[in-house]
Amino acid sequence: MTDADSPWLIVGLGNPGPEYAANRHNVGFMVADLLAERMGGRFKAHKARAQVVEGRIGPPGPSSRRVVVAKPLSFMNLSGGPTTALRDFYKIPVANIIAVHDELDIDYGALRLKLGGGDNGHNGLKSITKSLGADYHRVRFGIGRPPGRVPVADFVLKDFSSAERKELDYFVDRATDAVEALVLEGLERAQSTYNT
Repeated sequence: MTDADSPWLIVGLGNPGPEYAANRHNVGFMVADLLAERMGGRFKAHKARAQVVEGRIGPPGPSSRRVVVAKPLSFMNLSGGPTTALRDFYKIPVANIIAVHDELDIDYGALRLKLGGGDNGHNGLKSITKSLGADYHRVRFGIGRPPGRVPVADFVLKDFSSAERKELDYFVDRATDAVEALVLEGLERAQSTYNT
């Protein structure tokens, strides 16, 4: 169960640095950036080796929720360290943590929201699960499978194709809506709206 009075920690997964910014693997950072923009906040360096924005989402009043949006600066396969440090710093229960990440086994742009489960070979999730256990929320952003014999590692570290980029803003916007719905309305309602 989530703790209604505790803040939420929304961790967008990606790799730091301009050379990775537009990679498929960095879609979690893209969603975090849009969330921060919607909250009217700017990322600041945090001692947990992450950039964070603190603020609220939802309509003004008692139904809004306090959130911390984070982008770990540790590289994808070490995401668990900063996530755990932020959990401890802000005293956030694991059930109030959301990891936003790319997902190979879902068609491009499709979303799946879930609580717990395996890491499906995703190194960012593997690292977080090793640090926190598996009982956190995930917003899985489909990037599809690599074409032909392109190795997975090469595919995720490449930028979205020009055809994909035509729809990318729309899909990032929808994923950001899904994160907000998960925090404000709970998992089941958000799943019924956004799981495609």
